[in-house]
Amino acid sequence: MNISRFDGRSPKHAALALVCAVAVMAGAGCDDSRHSSSPAHQHSATRGAVVSVTPVADLDAKEVAARLAKAGIDAAQVRYGVRAHRIVYRTVDSKGTPTTASELVAMPKNDERGLRVVSWLHGTEVYRGEAASVNDESPDRSTALLFASTGRAVSAPDYLGLGKGPGIHPYGNPKATVTASVDALRATRTFARREGRGLDRRVLISGFSQGGPATMLVGRALQQGADPYFRPGVLTPVAGPFDLSGFEAAAADDKIERSSLYLAYFATAWNRMYGLYGAPDQAFRAPYDKTVQTLFDGDHKASELTAALPKTSKQLFTEEFLQRVRHPMGDLRRKLEVMDTTCDWRPDVPVHLFHARGDKDVSFANSLRCQRQLTANGADQQLSDVGEFDHNTTVLKALPQVVREFDSAR
Repeated sequence: MNISRFDGRSPKHAALALVCAVAVMAGAGCDDSRHSSSPAHQHSATRGAVVSVTPVADLDAKEVAARLAKAGIDAAQVRYGVRAHRIVYRTVDSKGTPTTASELVAMPKNDERGLRVVSWLHGTEVYRGEAASVNDESPDRSTALLFASTGRAVSAPDYLGLGKGPGIHPYGNPKATVTASVDALRATRTFARREGRGLDRRVLISGFSQGGPATMLVGRALQQGADPYFRPGVLTPVAGPFDLSGFEAAAADDKIERSSLYLAYFATAWNRMYGLYGAPDQAFRAPYDKTVQTLFDGDHKASELTAALPKTSKQLFTEEFLQRVRHPMGDLRRKLEVMDTTCDWRPDVPVHLFHARGDKDVSFANSLRCQRQLTANGADQQLSDVGEFDHNTTVLKALPQVVREFDSAR
């Protein structure tokens, strides 16, 4: 199906026709809600199958440049206008149970039929409404617009439980990170075909903060054949917590910015997944033991969490729990080890790490650790220091360099 056939209709009717046509072809209804269709139907559905498509942006090159400038991103590399859609697709959760997730897919407004594809993996988000597919002001949407404006297709998954995905985000779960991201690429490829465009099998993978280790996890999975078509093309992680054990220990000692929020998100998410504690008062001091569990449900904004939490981990957590984080043992140690070794392999493609020595959230030492692991495995790697910037500015300064890395990718 050529989506351009809808261009002559009113925007309302075009959008509805597009959503319904794609949904019918995927064997689903026309619902773009946070809920998927019946479980019985999901079990027979193909992972990565498109459930619904919703147009969210249609910008010319000048409008893209203005949007990037507003976000603080250098717009000098913009060449094309961009169309972007929210796609809801079928995937599985960390236990392999069928579910749905959403992503932002951005395409350049040019005549190229064959496109390289970027998988952009976002950083920590506590509120489902922050995700790129649903928030027009999202920094990750601006990032997708940048990459698409340089002539590439972009798959920017919201991950599970964010955007239009049901449930609560399994923060830091490696399996769920990979499945949601790989299935998003499959959905992007299906959508591109329906626009009469093809995607190169070599994926340009990049991500910021939480998306740094995600970049390495997805790259390794694709190299090992997680998808029969896609393979990694280049890996460019930005400011990732590659030493998660050290990162959480630093948060326990209040040695990083926003330590209590980071550690509370980790504690509540990993407790749901792995059972870190029994009753909330085993981890949280009063009165927070009565409230923290409900705050991290995906429906509270970061500003609400900041207002509800004390500034330090020492004020929020029991000393016994902080000691467990500082000196993890048993199952917690094993689970953390998986996230401490996302760089401990040999990619067949170049890896270019970006970080800023001024980062007070995720220290530069994390990227140095990743570089050491890659070097020990004989990988083609390099690490660029983008300057004395804070965490969120790091990615803004790195993005133009990431584009140049993509330009040179084979």
